[in-house]
Amino acid sequence: MSTPAQSADTTRHEFHYLEYLCEAFGLGLFMVSASGFAVLLFHPASPVPRALPNPMQRGALMGLAMAMTALINIYSPWGRRSGAHLNPSVTLTFLRLGKVGPADAAWYIAAQFLGGIGGMILSWILFRDWIGHPSVNYVATLPGPGGILVAFVAELLISFGLMLTVLNAASRPQLAPLTGVLAATLVGVYIALEAPLSGMSMNPARTFGSAVVAWRWTALWLYFTAPPAGMLLAAEVFGWGARRRAEYCAKMYHLPGDRCIFCEYRSVARSLE
Repeated sequence: MSTPAQSADTTRHEFHYLEYLCEAFGLGLFMVSASGFAVLLFHPASPVPRALPNPMQRGALMGLAMAMTALINIYSPWGRRSGAHLNPSVTLTFLRLGKVGPADAAWYIAAQFLGGIGGMILSWILFRDWIGHPSVNYVATLPGPGGILVAFVAELLISFGLMLTVLNAASRPQLAPLTGVLAATLVGVYIALEAPLSGMSMNPARTFGSAVVAWRWTALWLYFTAPPAGMLLAAEVFGWGARRRAEYCAKMYHLPGDRCIFCEYRSVARSLE
């Protein structure tokens, strides 16, 4: 019969392959959705640009489409299983807060990068020449006319805002079920309003997926540094006032009865203290 410490150690090092696959699938779906809607809304062969010549209107529709995609990912069976991080910056933030084990964080991040690349490869297969047209450009995230500094600050701020919103909502029982709604809403608003500044990434794996298929690496360092920095800064700000708040886990939506490797991890960590 194993001791509690031995059982805890076994749980801590379990390989949660289903959660990793869900992360890869979720980001892959996001990339395919982004590519498809970008072709529909911006490619000159589509009827939509002729019907809606105003790019701001099409940008708003793009934001709405991606907000709905984010909602589907978060509240779907696969999103409920993995927690729907879908973003290395989110996973690193929960790791910093002690809500995710180091091994799971490493596998989540690997899965997210693979999902981003896989989603863009599938998008290229589905949309071929359309996705490579300059109006779509593989949905790459690139600095806008304001330049790299403006793009860096914009990415930092939107990442900070998203993560601080997620943490504050998740840590309050009355708001926790709406964490995914709030996150998806911000994604939509950011795409509609902030995309001209930086392409609206907040996500190194999402940017890397487009860069690999487009084979374009413009300012890649920016999207690998500003989003994690913004979200980690949000974790520090959140931590200043978090001591009295309710327990929360690293899932965007925690339905009672769903398995949660993050709650299991916290339980193990407490048993070893």
